[in-house]
Amino acid sequence: MAKLFYGTTPEPITIDDRVLAHVKVVIATKLRRGESFTMSWTHAAGEPTGRSTIWLQPAIPLRFVFDSEQPESLDQNLLKRMANDANSSRGLSLDIDVAETSADQRPAAARPAQARPSTAPRSLVRAA
Repeated sequence: MAKLFYGTTPEPITIDDRVLAHVKVVIATKLRRGESFTMSWTHAAGEPTGRSTIWLQPAIPLRFVFDSEQPESLDQNLLKRMANDANSSRGLSLDIDVAETSADQRPAAARPAQARPSTAPRSLVRAA
């Protein structure tokens, strides 16, 4: 599991390496533009039950620490979905089903058929 250190808090936010690689790109893009936003997540097993939300803005220090020495490959569709969520009023939510995101990288013919709503695109991020 990768770690995101926020501000001066010594306790990191633990996130899957692949998810944090995508989050890093979204955060860096927004902060480079001077855009602040929220990021939310559900607490991991072993932590008190609940959710947390932080306000990300350029003046607050961030550090990304990955378990893997090699960079993760990035899924452009996932990046777009995450960027759109970060641009929304609800902010970026890290409640992502990693198995589902990995399945999205397989060719369509290899994916199991799933019923999807026809009115809106499927999002891997739940509303905060």
